[in-house]
Amino acid sequence: MYTFLAGIALLIIGYFTYGKFIEKMFGVKEDRATPAYVNNDGVDYVPMSTSKNSLIQLLNIAGTGPVFGPIMGALYGPVAFIWIVIGCIFAGAVHDYLTGMISIRNRGAHLPELASKFLGKVMKHVVNAFAVLLLLLVGTVFVSTPASLLHVLMDGKIAVGIIITAIFVYYIAATLLPVDKIIGRLYPYFGALLLVSALGVGIGMVITGAPIPELSLTNFHPANAPILPLLFFTISCGALSGFHATQTPIISRTTQNEKQGRKIFYGMMITEGVIAMIWAAAGMSLFNGYNGLNDILAAGGPGAVVSQASTALLGAIGGTLAVLGVVVLPITSGDTAFRSARMIIAEYLKIAQKKFSSRLWIALPLFAISAVLTQIDFNLLWRYFSWANQATAVIALFVGAMYLYIAKKNYFTALVPGSFMLVMVITYILNAPIGFGLPMTVSWIGGFIGAAILIGLFFRAAKNARANNMPLEDDISGWKVA
Repeated sequence: MYTFLAGIALLIIGYFTYGKFIEKMFGVKEDRATPAYVNNDGVDYVPMSTSKNSLIQLLNIAGTGPVFGPIMGALYGPVAFIWIVIGCIFAGAVHDYLTGMISIRNRGAHLPELASKFLGKVMKHVVNAFAVLLLLLVGTVFVSTPASLLHVLMDGKIAVGIIITAIFVYYIAATLLPVDKIIGRLYPYFGALLLVSALGVGIGMVITGAPIPELSLTNFHPANAPILPLLFFTISCGALSGFHATQTPIISRTTQNEKQGRKIFYGMMITEGVIAMIWAAAGMSLFNGYNGLNDILAAGGPGAVVSQASTALLGAIGGTLAVLGVVVLPITSGDTAFRSARMIIAEYLKIAQKKFSSRLWIALPLFAISAVLTQIDFNLLWRYFSWANQATAVIALFVGAMYLYIAKKNYFTALVPGSFMLVMVITYILNAPIGFGLPMTVSWIGGFIGAAILIGLFFRAAKNARANNMPLEDDISGWKVA
């Protein structure tokens, strides 16, 4: 219990200390007009309040990742707490803040455009393909998982196919309509449900004295599976997730002032870390040890863990509300995943999105492909999602490092976590069955060599960019915040 509570305390302290350091290092410009005003189109660029943006950002980034990932990560034992806390403060929240703020400085550009500007034009095409693939996988996974949870919640009375169809209908509306019509209006209520359900489970564990394991040298990692690099792909959204780099530009286009960035981008990642801590602790403590957790996961997946944990701690009514809170997570990430994919493709093809027909012909093929992908095994989709997710996070962190290097600021804040995860991403794909299936020793050697080469190329490009005085932001002289 003490490890769990200390972890949450450290996350909160991290927001007020390291988050403040990152904000000061980046250098907020309160008098600089944001894209919400400069590019206001009534569809994607719409000024919204800090509280609304914060809740939307939280729901955008918090899919099933900070619930299902930590539940599966609980099998690794208390070491999962370490990664959630350290990863969230020094990697995930930095990743989200830099992506959001650099996007604000560049008219709300998405990651492919930012990668093209800061890492080279070739990266634009690479990252565009990566981002759209990731978003399609996210949208598909976040159709299947809430449908399964709702099917169980309704005792199987409504077929999964019907629920999936209903979710798709909602996704189409949220993808095509102006951001303030559905997302801006519904998300504050969804956000309240999410926070209440997560806090209910967390407080329930504290009150009932749940046997949450403590971190110690003898209880560091009780499972037999290797920690590295699998832990960083099992628990991603609760610590570091490239999916967030596809979501923050949505809110960079609705943020009213740069000063709000720390609360919206850094703060909501910390909040997601707290949610991840709660569900990791629930997985470790409520099922008679790791063997019991493993049995439930094998029988019904993470959804069964959510349902049983919520009901055990909060009763039938409270448990149902908690499950609904978890259902909200993937739905409110799935809709913005498709929205982001639409915006990225439109930006890539330079198609204005003010006309409904322009949005429609881009979005419909995305939903058609996703409908086909729902027929593929969830576990296979999740493995591909996990790798693509962390590979995208590495790209976003290197974009942040490049920006800070050119600006002569502390680029190590992004380069260190980016380099660490670069080694993990290369090693994982070399070793994993979905990749090259090489022996682990060979994969580690390949990971370090590959990362060293790419980091060397990064420094060469960074020095050239600084020497050529690459512009860091769009010129919007004359614009003032309304």
